[in-house]
Amino acid sequence: MAATACTTDSDSPDAAKERRSPSTAAVAKPAPALTPAEARDAITHYSKTNNLAVAAKDRALLDTVEDGPRYAMSLADLKEDEGLPKADRKPFRAWSYDVTETDLYIPRLAAGQQKWFAAVTRAGSAQQYARVLVLAENTKTKRWEMVSTIDIDDPQQLPQIVLDQDGYATSVDPASTELAAPVGLMRAAVGDNFATGGEQAGRKVFAPTKASEQQVKVHQSVAKFGTRGTTRFSGEKPEYPDAYALKTTTGALVVFSHTHTQHDASTTPGLRIMPEKHDRAWLGTSPSPAFTYTFTCSDVASVPSTSGPSSLLGYGCRRTYAAAAGPSTAV
Repeated sequence: MAATACTTDSDSPDAAKERRSPSTAAVAKPAPALTPAEARDAITHYSKTNNLAVAAKDRALLDTVEDGPRYAMSLADLKEDEGLPKADRKPFRAWSYDVTETDLYIPRLAAGQQKWFAAVTRAGSAQQYARVLVLAENTKTKRWEMVSTIDIDDPQQLPQIVLDQDGYATSVDPASTELAAPVGLMRAAVGDNFATGGEQAGRKVFAPTKASEQQVKVHQSVAKFGTRGTTRFSGEKPEYPDAYALKTTTGALVVFSHTHTQHDASTTPGLRIMPEKHDRAWLGTSPSPAFTYTFTCSDVASVPSTSGPSSLLGYGCRRTYAAAAGPSTAV
């Protein structure tokens, strides 16, 4: 019998079609942003370069390893330090992140998405101190830059981030309406914590946490001038709108930035406000009836995928601009 006359079921056209079927073919996973070894190298490089740049007050060098709100905060720190008398400046101390005590959360990203990853560093005798880092690849230079660093008030509050069988995380759209609080709503809630003490959006969006209550306490400091002046906080359009989110077992861990202002004004005709020591780098020494300060902040929150309050886990702010608000005492 000729060999060409022999057939089997596995060689039939129907069998071949079944093997090619999308329902049975392996689906290629998106590639991770980088490898764990590359992520640790990026964190280590950041630490070393940041030390060199801050010690030398080299803003250009700092710009090679920082971007977004983190870079804005570092520039503010340098400006305020340089505005102090030398005797009041804190001596520089080199530091580094211990990558052996760092949890990496590297997402798989579709082609065309900006590459980024998150990490949680831990320190202390009982690892009681935790900080969330976000590094993103600069699309032009291809350098990895630190964009956010946020201390967590209670590391036990960190939600469990979902990892696949290869140890990689899943990126989530932080603006998705499938989350109980899309990032725009959280920015509004944070702004409300400062502006009204959370009486409107703040307490509706966030559960009571140390971070949320601290923002409310900042609002409550409006009485610092007594009857002689007023302080008003306002949420503003964010200077850095990028946000980053990772899938958790309950929803998402979201890192974002917000901007708010503080307006101090005298309510007594002829009375002026004298800039304090740390204000003088921005304002000089001339008194004014009113000043407006701009703050750049980074926040991290745990957001459920079902209806319910989100938890603000930590935030950090720096004054990144200040100016006399003019002769009027109006607030």
